[in-house]
Formats: sequence, structure tokens, C-alpha cells
Amino acid sequence: MRIITGKFKGRKLSSLDDSTVRPATDRVKSTIFNMLQNRLRLGGADVLDLFAGSGNLGFEALSRGAKQVVFVDDSNDVLNIVKKNAGHFNCLDMCNIIQIDAESFLEKTDKCFDLIFADPPYAYERTIEIPGKIFKKKLLTADGYLIIEHSKHTKFAESKLYKMEVQKEFGNTRVSFFIHPKEKGDEK
Repeated sequence: MRIITGKFKGRKLSSLDDSTVRPATDRVKSTIFNMLQNRLRLGGADVLDLFAGSGNLGFEALSRGAKQVVFVDDSNDVLNIVKKNAGHFNCLDMCNIIQIDAESFLEKTDKCFDLIFADPPYAYERTIEIPGKIFKKKLLTADGYLIIEHSKHTKFAESKLYKMEVQKEFGNTRVSFFIHPKEKGDEK
């Protein structure tokens, strides 16, 4: 697992040596960031990495110019890896590492982010609730993106709170991009 491009390009990330962490593959990560390239300006962005794992997606965002990443995970072992990676990249001052479960974090925070990654375990039963919670609490900027990596069997309901802009499938993995719905007359 490595950083694809930017100021940390080619540098390796540490990860736990067990099956509790399922980092985004280079192929998935590359597709996510290629799609974001023409949709969202990462320079100066505030990013949330829910279910952070190794911090793979958050560190890629920092490498590409994000201002700050909030890494959230409920595992102390996982967050020690994130701290190790932040130290290795000398970017600890750009990282806010919080040990709490994702659901509790979403309930407690009122910070607004430009980009939110959520990569819950496939067995996480509340994955389908994540978009509703984020958009209802207005945790995403008007032009921001919520990106969820999930099992291809997970189906999200339509909502007036958000719009699923695009989905990409990689074997058993699906990546869904969510945005704010456009108001009538806003379509370009």
C-alpha cells in the first residue's frame, strides 16, 4: 500500500497485519481520486476519514493538498497505525486523530467537511444510514463529496437530502459518490 501521487508519492503506508482492516486497493483509490480530480479542489480541503483503518484515503488527500484530515476509528490499534503513518510523513500537525465509533462521531460533531470518506467493514449493519446522517446534519460543504466504499450488495435508498452522483464497481466492492441535490435551475 502506497501513496499514488502528490508530495508523499511512492511512500508506503503501514497497516495492521490482520483482517480487521480492509484498506482501499491502489486500483480503487486511484479511481476515486481520478474521479475527484475534475469535481473537487483538494487544495486546502478539510477531509474526514471515517473508519480510518490505515488512513490510506486520508493520507492520499493530504498528499494531494488537503489542509487537514480528521481520522476517526474506534480501534486504538488502528489509530496507532495512523499516528505512525502521520509521523512517517511528518504531517501529524495536519491530522486530528479521534478514537470513537463513527456513529457517535457523526452525532457529536458539527464541523463541516469538503470531502468525507467512509470505508466501513462490509459487515457493518448501518452503512446505509451514513449518507442520511451526514446530509441531515449538514456536515458536508455545498460542493463537497461523500464517498463510501462498501459491499456491492449494499443498496442506498433515494433521498431528498442527497443525490448519488455515480457508483463504480470493483469485484465485490462498490464505491458510491454522494453530493447535495441540485436546486431547480442550478443544473449546468
